[in-house]
Amino acid sequence: MNSDENQDCECAPPQATKPAAAAVDRSPEEPHLDHLEPSRMKRAAAKHLIERYYHQLTEGCGNEACTNEFCASCPSFQRMDNNAAAIKALDLYKINAKLCDPHPSKKGTSSAYLENNSKTALNNLCVDRKMNKREMQAPRDDFKDVNYLTEEKTYEILELCREREDYSPLIRVIGRVFSSAEAMVQSFRKAKQHTKEELKSLQGKDEDKDEDEKEKAACSTTAMDEDSASSSRVGETTQGENNVQKLGPDEVSVDIEAVRRVYSRLLANEKIEPAFLNALVYLSPNVECDLTYHNVYSRDPNYLNLFIIVMENSNLHSPEYLEMALPLFCKAMCKLPLAAQAKLARLWSRYSAEQIRRMMETFQQLITYKVISNDFNSRNLVNDDDAIVAATKCLKIVYYANVLGGEIDTDHNEDDDEEPIPESSELTLQELLGEERRNKKGPRVDPLETELGVKTIDCRKPLIPFEEFINEPLNEVLEMDKDYTFFKVETENKFSFMTCPFILNAVTKNLGLYYDNRIRMYSERRITVLYSLVQGQQLNPYLRLKVRRDHIIDDALVRLEMIAMENPADLKKQLYVEFEGEQGVDEGGVSKEFFQLVVEEIFNPDIGMFAHDETTRLFWFNPSSFETEGQFTLIGIVLGLAIYNNCILDIHFPMVVYRKLMGKKRNFSGPGRLSPSSAPEFKGLARIRGQCGRGYDDHLPDIAY
Repeated sequence: MNSDENQDCECAPPQATKPAAAAVDRSPEEPHLDHLEPSRMKRAAAKHLIERYYHQLTEGCGNEACTNEFCASCPSFQRMDNNAAAIKALDLYKINAKLCDPHPSKKGTSSAYLENNSKTALNNLCVDRKMNKREMQAPRDDFKDVNYLTEEKTYEILELCREREDYSPLIRVIGRVFSSAEAMVQSFRKAKQHTKEELKSLQGKDEDKDEDEKEKAACSTTAMDEDSASSSRVGETTQGENNVQKLGPDEVSVDIEAVRRVYSRLLANEKIEPAFLNALVYLSPNVECDLTYHNVYSRDPNYLNLFIIVMENSNLHSPEYLEMALPLFCKAMCKLPLAAQAKLARLWSRYSAEQIRRMMETFQQLITYKVISNDFNSRNLVNDDDAIVAATKCLKIVYYANVLGGEIDTDHNEDDDEEPIPESSELTLQELLGEERRNKKGPRVDPLETELGVKTIDCRKPLIPFEEFINEPLNEVLEMDKDYTFFKVETENKFSFMTCPFILNAVTKNLGLYYDNRIRMYSERRITVLYSLVQGQQLNPYLRLKVRRDHIIDDALVRLEMIAMENPADLKKQLYVEFEGEQGVDEGGVSKEFFQLVVEEIFNPDIGMFAHDETTRLFWFNPSSFETEGQFTLIGIVLGLAIYNNCILDIHFPMVVYRKLMGKKRNFSGPGRLSPSSAPEFKGLARIRGQCGRGYDDHLPDIAY
């Protein structure tokens, strides 16, 4: 503060003030200001001291050897959160507790202003007083009237803050808008494009408006202001209703490109970024409550805008968000109704692979962070962690967006051609015990998959590989026996990761398949015992195969053919293999040896049933084989029994075989993967098919794959 300022300011130090000059320059209002001066100075000094106590409790003085028990730098100090520190600061101010001087290492940091003495407080008070004197000449822009943001308004506030070198107005606006669901829904809207009919109606309204203005010319100015204000409010409400009514099923009203441009400029400033973090913490619980209890999405589909805007934040994966903000947001996001989740998946499917990967990595990092920061075991299950469960459910939306955005092949499904399977007359254990049979129509289908009308098997090439959705740390702590139980019971209180199989690796899935097969074996064993007691049948709880080593293929296939014809349900029993002339109990090792010997014989080139391609190192059906289709069917039964009894076989078939097993019809891309030399021919057939239409398939010869 220079000497001229000291002369104009009456709250400056006494030695810098001239009483005579002050008396001459006083205005008529200054006696009133002098009357308020002592109380304002006391409040400013008290506020300054309380802030010093607060920063001393939260940040410390910087001296690692500090002995002040009320300083965060003291080794014996117990850390507290911000709210507790604020309360404690008030208590310390009341008792006039000791204040530490800032350590030299703290200079230059965010706490450096603590070194200011009471002179600084007085100088600030002088500046405030000058501002009050010139309030009408230089009003302060606090943007309290900004209830939602647009790209232009954001840039306007940002430029103003840059000129003043003070970003607090923008931080307050971001905190107010991004912490309010209503403000987020209205922010960054697309410019509404009117149709020809709407333009004509607007022209008619303008003509009527001109006539009305002539009639209202005699009215008073106050009445005109009230009418214009009310009509503007009605116009905004009508426009919002029109947007809700005319919004397409896969359309959103938010301008995503504008949101990305705004984020790219704002997140580059380190001072502004914490505002998004704090706003998200306040926003998420309110959104979760609205979706859970108030059903807001059904009333306003634009409510989905806030999730789109938040997910465009490229810093969601940073450590600051992983602790609190992102888990709360995931809990709110997984409360979206099924239709809203499907709409998000369709929208995100139009994103690029890099954007899909960014969102996937955001949820994956949250899951990994929560897994490694907690000690999960059989008593503390990972299934009970709300943050991990919510992040997994959100990751499912990204997963299906990845499927929809890839190469989809839905024209070759066999579901429509299959005849309904008649209900079996055989009683099951559940029916004998009076329980209703579960999953009569096959495996469980994900509701989101049904809503989207797409299957994972329909995707030939996703935007990003499916392997990137697997979370290895989660698989290491997952108790698969408990998770399988939750999957079968289907309780709302317990989440099963088997409902999101994309996150599980092959080992974990195989373990789940093992539990499912074992439970089915035990069920068949109990049914057999029950039949033997009720109907007097011979007790045979196992599927017994007695074979000769020299004729292992003939004996096995003949025995399995008889079982498949007489009682196919026996194939669900646990396999028990016995080699003729050898003593031993099959505890699993004999069965594995049996399957290995069978596979070696079946795929032996001398047998001639399968041919091996040296280029792809895959097996394929030998078109010159003399074996009947029944023989190949029995070999399929053998391979199925191996999987059912948890025996891993070294067999390499092309992907088209597994797609056929999953219910896909023939197509022209599979054989090319089997034999690269045949790829051009089948690509030519695919091109002809595309030119002639789908009816061309009826005139094609059957293809043996």
